[in-house]
Amino acid sequence: MTFKLTKRSALIGAALSGALALIATSASAEWRGWNIHVDQYPVTQGMEAFLAEVSEKTGGELTGKLYNNGVLGDQPDAIEQTRLGIIDFGEFSLGPMGQSIPETNVVSLPFIFKSIPQMYRLMDGEVGDAIGAGMIAKGLVPLGWYDAGARSFYNSIRPINTPDDVHGMKVRVMNNDLYVAMIETMDGNATPMAFAEVYQSLKTGVVDGAENNPPSYESTNHFEVAKYYSLTEHLIIPECLCMSKKTWDTLTPEQQEILKVAGRNSAEVQRKLWQEREKASMDKVTAGGTIVNTIADKGPFQAAMAPVYDKFLAANPDLTDLVNMIRNAD
Repeated sequence: MTFKLTKRSALIGAALSGALALIATSASAEWRGWNIHVDQYPVTQGMEAFLAEVSEKTGGELTGKLYNNGVLGDQPDAIEQTRLGIIDFGEFSLGPMGQSIPETNVVSLPFIFKSIPQMYRLMDGEVGDAIGAGMIAKGLVPLGWYDAGARSFYNSIRPINTPDDVHGMKVRVMNNDLYVAMIETMDGNATPMAFAEVYQSLKTGVVDGAENNPPSYESTNHFEVAKYYSLTEHLIIPECLCMSKKTWDTLTPEQQEILKVAGRNSAEVQRKLWQEREKASMDKVTAGGTIVNTIADKGPFQAAMAPVYDKFLAANPDLTDLVNMIRNAD
């Protein structure tokens, strides 16, 4: 009998110790953070600033680790993993969220934002709140709106100053019906393809042009094979530092407030670094022989997009107020 009691006590003690260890491990576990970018990139530095502030203000209770270069999966998969709580936080473009979170697709409408400063102001205000509400309902809590610059056209044939200049041009776009429609509305030939294939496709003439922000145009050496860069700034798609709602819901209100403040502060860090990176990229491509032109009047481009908006709103009538909120803003 003594042996059985002793053995039972030992088993209970072991189980209790294991439970306590599990609780301690759970409390001190590092969050996993998804990031597609490399070290020393503005997004990476913004996320690092976020983690540092959270750790400092919580006395080390909340910590995380960044997994750069997309090692936790590609972006669509990582968005889903974050919604499910498998990944705790990440920095994502709003573009790929459109399939599952309709509110985020609004920012993929061409020319919906008038400028980067306007995008900052609206996303930091009621527009960001409205989009954020849609994200929260689908399991993502936005903490900060990051800058991904403005996407403009580049090609190997001619400068683009009006929609007519796109006529007949083969243009690579991201795989999104809105971007395909944008090109087709200007009588161009939209060619969705993987970003990694663009350089060779430009070089061999499979496509005449593409569109992206200055750091992407420069860092991929696309400027070597497509020397005309026209600053249409047709897509200004913000990115989001997001947390899984499943992780968020485990936090105290005080911890949640710390994260909100740290997220907004990290966005300020990222935006400043992004602007510096954009200038450096433009300086490099200009020195490399790129012919850059600004667009004196974007009105004709915006007018040409009317069919794109009509089709989008017909399919998403509940988003009409949000679209008009952005389009009518100063």
